[in-house]
Amino acid sequence: PSERRSSASTRPEQSMADREGGVLRRVEPGDVTRVRDFLGEADLTLAGLDAPAVRLWVELDDGKIVGSTGFELSADGEHALIRSVAVASGRRTAGAGSRLAQHALDEARASGASRAWLFSRRSGPFWQKLGFARAARDELAAALPDAHQVVLFAQTGQLAREVAWSRAL
Repeated sequence: PSERRSSASTRPEQSMADREGGVLRRVEPGDVTRVRDFLGEADLTLAGLDAPAVRLWVELDDGKIVGSTGFELSADGEHALIRSVAVASGRRTAGAGSRLAQHALDEARASGASRAWLFSRRSGPFWQKLGFARAARDELAAALPDAHQVVLFAQTGQLAREVAWSRAL
């Protein structure tokens, strides 16, 4: 099936219309404050949102952020830390989270990564449905030592409390 693209950009990594009419597009520098607010409401990590290594997308509906997704690659490009997957509360039962997570996984794979990792203490069953299995957090930290979440969690002592997940891409 062909993808519809918004008139704002014809580059697939920049925007595409989803099945429900919202627009998924790459985060631009001017979006970071709004993304930070959205992710703060979802109680997700805000570290590194404006870093060039962090690739983020937002789903918009009438200009309002209703979803987000993203990843950060390891220095060698082999590993991707999936992050910032969030859906506005009124849209959480429509499959939007799975669609957004799958977008990040597809983009990470297209960028050359062969393994995806993430931290999640609350959403294990969601990630298991997408093929993730529990992993050793020390392995995640070794694969992605410079990732903003890893650095923050190591500095604050939070790393020992995190639950790591992984899957092949």
